[in-house]
Amino acid sequence: MNLLTMANQLETYLIIGAVLFGIGLYGMVRRSNFIGMLISAELMLAGASLNFMAFNRFAAPEPVTGQVFTLFIMAIAAAETAIVLSIIIAVYRNFKTIETEDLTDMKG
Repeated sequence: MNLLTMANQLETYLIIGAVLFGIGLYGMVRRSNFIGMLISAELMLAGASLNFMAFNRFAAPEPVTGQVFTLFIMAIAAAETAIVLSIIIAVYRNFKTIETEDLTDMKG
């Protein structure tokens, strides 16, 4: 199959988006520190954004719909990153680690 014809198919973008989301989900489950979990969450959001843009290109009657959703996802990702990094800094100041297994004092 030619690469130019693959770029004009919805399935190609959906597979790439699903792979990004799957890598992010696997990273969320397997990572033991907060930075790895943050990067994994960003990969999941990137996969969702790619799917929105693919559906915007191939299936949406209004061409702006997928772009607006993607912009909202980017804004949420930026806010999430700022909040999570501030939480990571606060946890590191109190516990001197960012490993999730070492934070047993946080249990209620």
